Formats: sequence, structure tokens, C-alpha cells
Amino acid sequence: MTLVVEDVSVRIGGRDLVREISLEVAKGEVLGLAGPNGAGKSTLLRTFYRALRPTSGRVLLDGEDVWKMPAGWLARRLAAVLQETGGDFELTVYDVVAMGRTPHKRAFDGDNARDRAIIADALDRLDVADLAYAPFDRLSGGEKQRVLIARALAQRPATMVLDEPTNHLDLRHQLDALNLVRGLGVTAVIALHDLNMAAAFCDRLCVMDGGQVVALGTPAEVLTPALLADVYRVEGEVAAHPETGIPQVSLRTGGSRALS
Repeated sequence: MTLVVEDVSVRIGGRDLVREISLEVAKGEVLGLAGPNGAGKSTLLRTFYRALRPTSGRVLLDGEDVWKMPAGWLARRLAAVLQETGGDFELTVYDVVAMGRTPHKRAFDGDNARDRAIIADALDRLDVADLAYAPFDRLSGGEKQRVLIARALAQRPATMVLDEPTNHLDLRHQLDALNLVRGLGVTAVIALHDLNMAAAFCDRLCVMDGGQVVALGTPAEVLTPALLADVYRVEGEVAAHPETGIPQVSLRTGGSRALS
């Protein structure tokens, strides 16, 4: 599914958190959303899955305004993985992942054989099958994050929105999670702080600062020493990996200082 953002602005408490953003994510494309803290990334993503209504502008999924469609319509097409868990669930891991099947059922329907197979596959692919009957609220932060990604996977969406999905994950599970999303073939928007991970797994990067888009293009086009200095206020170098050609960011540490 294509995801189109048309002149979206969000103003809260007299502050412009997002200002007139327009972009298009093609079917099957993985777009990385980057930028410093407070840039407006999470605020923009919330307008995609209807947690926050834009002050102006529209979000279109395959040409349909997400704010004009029934909630069930959107839930069958778009899954969101958020930074926060929304509190502790008095549910098992299996129950949480099974919630991903809810948009595809009628009220009071139980899990059928297909649902159970999809849930089992999601548990296995996120390496949490051995935790299936553990209480969700007793998991570590990284385990909870993997369960929430599994829930989104069980939803079988055509579009995924992920807000810092690698938070709390160790290096292996960071790679596993991003490889999984990349391999699904879905349209995806992923907010990431790690620019090297973003460069490795995203087709394009959208860099935000001050609620606006300041750079949009391939990782090679976007990641430059000038951008690091202007947006992140740090000194760094960008060089292509000798084997993959993927741009890699190296920050100047030690004797150098962040830019004032």
C-alpha cells in the first residue's frame, strides 16, 4: 500500500510540533525517519495510526484518508509498534500476540486454526515462542518489544509504522527485527536513532528537525558530514562500507567536541 502525507501540521499548546510535512512512501518501500530528540518524529507517526489528529493536512493510505475510514478498516491494513507498552498487561505473551488477529474477526470469535498458525509463526519469528505462556508484565524491556513486534506481525498488515522498534533490544535482536520487517515486503516507516542501522535497512531516509523535513533521499544522498553538523550538532565522517557500499557514520570522539 502507498502511504501519502499531504501538508500535515500538528499544533499543540500553541507549539508547532510538525509543520507542513509532505512525503510519499511507495508500496513495499522502507522509509527511515531520523532526527534528534524533539524533532517531531513520533508526533508525525501518531497521525498515521490515528493516535493524533493533524491540525491540518491529510494522511492517505492507498488514496483513502485514514481519518475518514472506520477504525477496523485501518487496523486490517496498518500495524503500529510503539516505543511505550501502554502499561502492564495482565495477559500472557500468547494473549498479547493473539490481539493482532482481532481486526480480522467478528465480535466474540475465537481463534481458528489459521489464527493459531499465524500467532505461532509470529512468536517463532521474534524468538519469543518459549515465552508464550509467561506473564507479559514480567518480561524485560527487550522481550516486551519483541512481543509487540510479533503482535504487529500477527496482524498481517500491508503497512507498518514502527517508532524506535530496536529500543531495549540487544544487537542480535535489533538485526533480527529489522531484517524481518525488511523481508516482509510491506510498506514501512521506521523511526530510528541509529543512523547506521537506518542506512543498512531503509530504502530512503527522511530527516526531521524542528518539526520539518530537512533532508529526504537515499542514505547515500542524505548522510553527509554537513547534515551531522547542521542537524545533530556533531562532527563526523561518512564512508561507504568496503563490502556492501552502505554509508557508515563515524563520529569524531576523544579530543573533538560536539558543535556549539
